[in-house]
Amino acid sequence: MTSNPLRDFSTLRARLRSVALLKQLGPGLITGAADDDPSGIATYSQAGAQSGFGLLWTVVITFPLMAAIQLVSAHIGRISGKGLAANMTQVMPRWLVMMLVFLLFVANTINVGADLAAMGEAAALTMGFGQHAFTVAFALVSVLLQLFVPYKRYARLLMVLTLSLFSYVAVVFLVHIDWSAAGLAMLGIHAELSPAAATTIVAVFGTTISPYLFFWQSAEEVEELDHHGDEKPLKDDPAEAPKAFERMRIDTIIGMAVSNLVALAIMISTAATLHAAGTTNIQTAADAARALEPLAGRFAFVLFSLGIVGTGLLAVPVLAGSAAYAVCETRGWKIGLDYKPWEAVGFYSVIGAAVALGLGIDYSGLDPIAALYWSAVINGVIAVPMMAAMMYVSSHRRLMGEFVCSPGLKWLGWLSTAVMAAAAAAMAATYL
Repeated sequence: MTSNPLRDFSTLRARLRSVALLKQLGPGLITGAADDDPSGIATYSQAGAQSGFGLLWTVVITFPLMAAIQLVSAHIGRISGKGLAANMTQVMPRWLVMMLVFLLFVANTINVGADLAAMGEAAALTMGFGQHAFTVAFALVSVLLQLFVPYKRYARLLMVLTLSLFSYVAVVFLVHIDWSAAGLAMLGIHAELSPAAATTIVAVFGTTISPYLFFWQSAEEVEELDHHGDEKPLKDDPAEAPKAFERMRIDTIIGMAVSNLVALAIMISTAATLHAAGTTNIQTAADAARALEPLAGRFAFVLFSLGIVGTGLLAVPVLAGSAAYAVCETRGWKIGLDYKPWEAVGFYSVIGAAVALGLGIDYSGLDPIAALYWSAVINGVIAVPMMAAMMYVSSHRRLMGEFVCSPGLKWLGWLSTAVMAAAAAAMAATYL
């Protein structure tokens, strides 16, 4: 049988394109995957159960805003060769930077604790015992992996577990969906704007556009530079800029698109199952897991647990690591997950402290699902000053050189900041 040269060439070209695209994926894809952490799953589930389709518009809005602000953070790291906090210390008062870093550490610690507690509850939901024991075990596993295994080595393995989140996409096609109502809700028509919804809107924004992701993606771009000794910060090697900007754009947009697709699927599936059945307030992991029953039946708890545990193990290092990057950059300490523990004692001490303090959430008496939801609200509030500071850094010529933030990206970045500020202000107004 003779081969067809044109068909063979076409196949080869397609394979080369797919390989080339995969090489573009890195910090942005992992950041997007880590964004759908247990806090995100709980918040999107609560939004769908509470408001039905009424808050779908929030996910549509967050995609371009999230992609823009994450791209700004990536640019800062790649252009300057330094992380976000290190850049802030050069152009902002030290007390202000320390305050922002402190807020980040507190928010991340609460988020870490909520994630770990939810992982323990999810495991106990499947096994039938040992919630606190599972929580402590997951904390130890997470810390040990960060201490002794390069994050990128196991992050890609953990992303296989996060594929269970696409089960929410499958649910969307298994249950009856009023697509006309869902479509109108995505456009913001008949949007849910009640006082209760105001808090949930901040939670959705906060779990999607989270401060820890800004610091993480910027720091990961710096680590990418360290891994490639022949590459320099773009302000020192402008010739690399077109290629680098294209990679960051593809990487970030794909990562954020995946993140928001999963968020949208969770909200639609919980709206069509839980809200439709009269469950408008998710109080336990079992409540949230029931959204998957149309797909998995009695295995819904197992599938839900896989998603919570997989995304948790992926996100906890990002949460603790981003806090460590920020703290150590302001102190001038050695940083990086590729260092051995004894080579970067301060860096790993901050990671250990964030996880240890976060464990207190599990013994606070606060339900893990509620803790996840309120950690998202906290992130939504503190994101505002973080984003403003980041936009200031990205436009500073001394730091960015000729690669100050482009007008289009600057406009989107400040719009993201304004939207987050407006949501936080609207929530505050409902309480006043």
